[in-house]
Amino acid sequence: MYVKRKQRIIIGVSLLVIAVLLVGSAYVYIEYYTTKKETPPQQVQSTIIDDRISPLENQGLVLEVLRIRDRELLNKLLIRGKSWETLPQFYYKTNMDGLEYVSKDVQQQFQQAEILFNTWDTMFQENKIMKDVEEEQETSQATLTIIERVPAGLLGLKTEDVERDSFTVTYNYRTGRWSGADSFKDKDGYGYYLGETFEIWFNLYQFDYDNDFIPYWTEVNILHTDPAVDDSQLDPDGDGIPTAWEWKWGYDPFTWDDHRSLDPDLDGIENIEEYQMANWFADPFVQDIYIEVDVMGRGGLLDPPHYLYKESQQGIIERFAEHNIHCFFDDGWPNGPKHGGGDLLAHYDILSQDSGMMLQFYNNYFPEERHGIFRYVVIGHGGGFAIPSKNDVYDTIQISYPSGRFQIFQQVMLYFFLGRVPTQRGVRVSLGGTLLHEFAHSCSVDADNCAFEGIDNASYGSPILPAKEYVETWGQYRSVLNYLYCHNPSVFDLSDGKNGPPYDQNDWGMIYPGYFEFNSNLVEEPYYHPTGGEAVVRNDRPNVSGYVYDSNLTEKFVTQIQDWSPMDPIKVNWSVFRLIDKEQYPNYKEIKVFAQPKIKTTQIWELYEEGNVDTEGNLQFYSFDNLLKEITS
Repeated sequence: MYVKRKQRIIIGVSLLVIAVLLVGSAYVYIEYYTTKKETPPQQVQSTIIDDRISPLENQGLVLEVLRIRDRELLNKLLIRGKSWETLPQFYYKTNMDGLEYVSKDVQQQFQQAEILFNTWDTMFQENKIMKDVEEEQETSQATLTIIERVPAGLLGLKTEDVERDSFTVTYNYRTGRWSGADSFKDKDGYGYYLGETFEIWFNLYQFDYDNDFIPYWTEVNILHTDPAVDDSQLDPDGDGIPTAWEWKWGYDPFTWDDHRSLDPDLDGIENIEEYQMANWFADPFVQDIYIEVDVMGRGGLLDPPHYLYKESQQGIIERFAEHNIHCFFDDGWPNGPKHGGGDLLAHYDILSQDSGMMLQFYNNYFPEERHGIFRYVVIGHGGGFAIPSKNDVYDTIQISYPSGRFQIFQQVMLYFFLGRVPTQRGVRVSLGGTLLHEFAHSCSVDADNCAFEGIDNASYGSPILPAKEYVETWGQYRSVLNYLYCHNPSVFDLSDGKNGPPYDQNDWGMIYPGYFEFNSNLVEEPYYHPTGGEAVVRNDRPNVSGYVYDSNLTEKFVTQIQDWSPMDPIKVNWSVFRLIDKEQYPNYKEIKVFAQPKIKTTQIWELYEEGNVDTEGNLQFYSFDNLLKEITS
C-alpha cells in the first residue's frame, strides 16, 4: 500500500508539473503572439528620432560621372561637308564643397598626363570623385561643368577651352537625395541633366556601412531597417523588387506593389523590368527606349559590311532626347547578356515581311529576358519594315543596306540624278532616317492608326522625279515617315505639324513608346498595304480582376492631380478602380489608377499607381516625403 501511495504521489506531482508547464507555455505563447508587432523582417519601429548622420562610417560623398554625350553631331550631319567626322574633345571639372577637380589632369604616382574625352558619347567610360566632409555635416553642394576644347585663331591652329554646360545640386545626407538643377521625379529624370550642348548622367551617394547606399538616418528613422544589414537584395514585402530600389524610387519596401504591371511613365517597361535595367540608366518615371542591334554577314565582294553607324544612332538618340525620351542602343555592350547586341547573322538578300522570316533571328539571337523591354533590330537587305515576330507585338525591325550589283547601281544612279554622289554622311543619315521611320511605327505612328495618308504613301513616284501633284500636297509633310523624305540627307526627323492639316501632322504628338509591348490594333495579312483608314480600337477601359471602375474616386483623383501628365506634353485620361472585396484580397491595395495617352493612335491603359482610401473617402498614396515631414515637423 505504501508503495502504491508513493507511486500515486509521484504521478500526481508529475501531472501537476506538466500542467504548470503547459499553462506557462500557453501563457508565453499567447503573450508573445498577441503583443508581437505585425512588421516585416528587419523593420524595427521607434518613436525616438536618432538624428545622427554618420555614426558607422567616416562621412564622405561620391560623385559618379556615368555618361556624357555631345549633342552637336546631328546638326553637323545635316549640313554638307565633313564637320561630322571631327570628334569633339572635352573634359569636366567638379567642385564639391570647395574641392575642385579637373578630369583632364590625370596623375599616377609621379607621372602626369593630359587626357581628354575624344568621342561623341562616353557610355561605359565611367569616372568618380570622392570628397571627405565634416562628421555630421547635413548637406553638400556639388557642381559639374563640361569644358570643350575647340579650334581658335585665324587658321584654327590654336585651341581654347570653352565652358559649355554646368549644373549644381545639393546633396542631403539624411535622405540620400539631392535637389537643385536635378531632383527626384523632375521632368527629365533623376541623375540626369540635359544641357544645351551636352547630355549628362550622374549619381551621388555617401559612404555607407552596409553597402546598400541607403543613408543611416533614413534607415533608422523612416524605413526602420537595420543600418548594418545590406538591403540591396532583401525583399521583405515579396513583390520581386528589393528594399534599396523601392526606397530610391519612392515605393514602400514593406507593402506589396504590383511591380509587374506598374508603369508610371507609360513607356511599356514595367517596374520589375526597370529594376532589371537599373545598370543601364533605367528610370521608372521617364520614358526609355532600348534597342538591340544585330547585323547580317556579307553576301559577297559587292556587298559592303553591315553596320548601324554610331552617327546614325546618335542622330536618333538626339531626336528622342529633344522630346524627353531616353534612347539606348546595344550593338555590343561589354556587360550585356549572351546574344545581346552585335551578333553576326546569316545573310539573306531579301527578308520576306509576309513570311515572318525574322522569327529565326528573333528566336535564336534575341534573349528571352529582353522581350517586352527591348526592340529588336536587324541590319539586313530588301527594304525596311516593322513587324511582329511573336504574337501581334511590333517589337521587330529590319532596315536595309544595298546588296548586289543591281541594287548598288540603282543607288548610284539615284544619287547621280539628284546631283550628288553617295557620301558617307548621306549613308549615315539615310540609315538613321530609315530606322527612325520604323521606330515611329513601333511607337503607334502609322498610316492606319493615324488615319493619315502621308505615311508610307507610295504614290510619290520616285525621289528623282517625284509627281508634281504629290509634291504640291504631301510634300508639305517633311517627315521620315513620308517615303519622299525617308532617305533625304537633309531630313532626319519626324514632323512637328507646323504646316498644318490636311497635308501635315504632328508625328511627335502621337509618339507612344509603350505601344511596342501590346498587340497591335490591326492584323497585317500577307501583301498588306496601309490605307490610311481608321484602325480597330480597344475597349474604353481595362478589365481589372477583383476591381470595379469608380467614377467618384476618378473625379477625386483628377481634382487632386489636376493637369499633370506622365507624358508631358501629351495629356492622359485617368481611371480609378476600387477593390470589390477587401476580405477576399487582404493584401491588395484598395485602388488602382490607370492612365491612357490622349492620342488617336491608341486606347491602351497602363497601371500608373496604387493606393488606399481612408475612412473619409480620401485617396492615400505612399510618400517618402510625407513621412519625412511627419518626422521632422
